[in-house]
Order: sequence, then structure tokens, then C-alpha cells
Amino acid sequence: MLFNILKYIIIFLSFLNAGYMTFDGSKALVTGDYIRPKTGEYAGQLGPWTKIVSRLGINPMSTFMKCIFVIFGLTGLFLTTCFLLNYDWSWKAMLVFNICCTWNLMFGTASSILQLILLLILRFVK
Repeated sequence: MLFNILKYIIIFLSFLNAGYMTFDGSKALVTGDYIRPKTGEYAGQLGPWTKIVSRLGINPMSTFMKCIFVIFGLTGLFLTTCFLLNYDWSWKAMLVFNICCTWNLMFGTASSILQLILLLILRFVK
């Protein structure tokens, strides 16, 4: 029972993360801009990920980067579905995917770290 509860928490959080990335990237492709905070300290700004991709020579506002968001989000949705369907390799894939998602601040980072912890607990509860 504990195994199933942990698994479904992971699935829920992962669908939220990957779904948000897919939505945000798709919105950016259609409207030209990502979702940005409207108020607070970071109003109008994108996350720290922009500094990382800029250093790699990728313009955060480029179509290429927006496509990366969509592809990354769709990959997450696919991996989460495989995890839901109990494919043997999906636990490791979810672990790697969540390590890669820790850059997606704020909710994305917290959610990914929680999923990593729950994935490791799942490995020992099983």
C-alpha cells in the first residue's frame, strides 16, 4: 500500500512538472514568451536557467530553446507514463529525468527533489 501511495505521488508531481514544461514551451512558441511572474521580486523575469543556457550559447528566447522545453516536457510525460505502466527501465529514467529537472526553479526544483527522494524510498520499500 505504501508503495502505491509513493508511486502515485511521484506520478502526480511528474505529470505536473512535465505538463508545465510542455505548456510553457508551447505557449512560448505560439505567443513568443514564456510564463513569467507578474508580481514579487522576480516579476517579469525568467528563471536562473536562462543564465545556464546563455553561457552555453543558446538564446533563452530562441525558437530552439522553446522547442527544447516542449521536447523535454513531452519526454517527461512519456517517461511518467512508462513509470505508471511499470516498465522495468522507467525507475532509472525517472531518476535521471528528475535530476535534470532540478534546474527548473521553484516548483520544478522542489518537486524534482521530492520525487528523487520518493524514488529512492520506493527502491527500498519494494
